Amino acid sequence: ANDDLTVLSRLKDRFGKALRLAVSPDYHGNDRFRIEQAAAMAEVSGIPLMATNDVLYHTSERRRLQDVLTAIRLNVPVAEVGLELVANAERHLKPPMEMARLFRRHPQALAETLRFASELSFSLSDLQYNYPDEPTESGLGPQAELERLAREGAAIRYPSGVPADVTKRIREELALIERLNYARYFLTVYDIVKFARSQGILCQGRGSAANSVVCYCIGITEVGPERIDSLFERFISEERNEPPDIDVDFEHEKREEVIQYIYEKYSA
Repeated sequence: ANDDLTVLSRLKDRFGKALRLAVSPDYHGNDRFRIEQAAAMAEVSGIPLMATNDVLYHTSERRRLQDVLTAIRLNVPVAEVGLELVANAERHLKPPMEMARLFRRHPQALAETLRFASELSFSLSDLQYNYPDEPTESGLGPQAELERLAREGAAIRYPSGVPADVTKRIREELALIERLNYARYFLTVYDIVKFARSQGILCQGRGSAANSVVCYCIGITEVGPERIDSLFERFISEERNEPPDIDVDFEHEKREEVIQYIYEKYSA
């Protein structure tokens, strides 16, 4: 116990008022003792006690999924996991009344949970993919670099002059890409395609990316979308609120070279 209090004291010095001592039932028959012990330690150390349930799944019906994940982690069949499995299906999101029953002797711990939750600014809508933030060839920011590549690529794709409708379409696509903050995604795919071609690896962009003149100009796809009268909105749409899907096929025999390049450059 003294060692635990020493650790709590050090943590309190480090994190101050942000620190809580979270306690949860383990449903093994000694929960009252454990919670009382944690409450005593919290009082001695001056750290608020906070009620939790150490949640592993959102409903009790998902307990079997947790068993499977445990087996995967241990690299054994579920039938051989044995005592490593949680013995019950209680580690789910419980309703307020059930939490109040479990912590009826420590209502302050429940109140602390609510205070902690009120301090959080996190929202599930914040979960999104963070695209690689690699330095650009020109030293420009991602959006400016993409615009540069699109301009230079357009001059190559349309050597007789970029048609007015294509120029307008490039401008509109780039504006939407900027609003949705997808420039780094385009640059990442561009970099992978550029690597493949530098190594003589056959590759071809396909699917809805063929609807993008920006993809065409920077060399990801090979057919100008104005020639097939395609809709860019099939590729990117503000209404869908999801990133575009750029499919690129690489020749089978050398695909591993591309995969290794991606690992080496982007896995950090």
